[in-house]
Amino acid sequence: MYGHGAAPPTRTSGTVITLRVLFVIAGFLSCGLLSCLPLFRVAVLRGRRTDWLLAWISLPVAIGCLAVVGSVPESDHRGDVALALVLVLGAFSGAYFLVFDIRHHRARPPLGPAPQQTGAYLPPQPPPQGYGYPPAPQPYPAVQHPQLPPQYTPPAPPPQRPAPARIDQVRAELDELSDYLRKHEDGR
Repeated sequence: MYGHGAAPPTRTSGTVITLRVLFVIAGFLSCGLLSCLPLFRVAVLRGRRTDWLLAWISLPVAIGCLAVVGSVPESDHRGDVALALVLVLGAFSGAYFLVFDIRHHRARPPLGPAPQQTGAYLPPQPPPQGYGYPPAPQPYPAVQHPQLPPQYTPPAPPPQRPAPARIDQVRAELDELSDYLRKHEDGR
């Protein structure tokens, strides 16, 4: 997807924090008109019906409250209530997004390259096997540390009969099929 030798883009902690700030600012500083953005972000990441419902409901509520603010005179208390409601909606959506996003990123592994382990023995990986057959079990060599007592080394697995080659299996199946067809034609 990213071409030969190209790695997908990674998110650093600075990018995550910047996105959090932008989503919260978009919901509150737009006077609640964009309060649906953080809720849609939560719905996309989480995928639950309640999150989608909250996101879709917040859009007409914000538009309706701003329509009330714009249509009533400034001295009318309904305009103040509608503006307060849309600002509370913006603050709620930002807070809900922050709580979810912080929990979401804590549950995932940390960003960036994994720390290198020193002194750990990693056995060599067996070479890839041919198509269609499971990899043959490879015994791990016994590694003895000079300061540790000797460890138990499991016995080698019994030798296995090699599996028939794929072409032999196909030939056998074709022979069975031709025998079946001959019997079926003779029975007419």
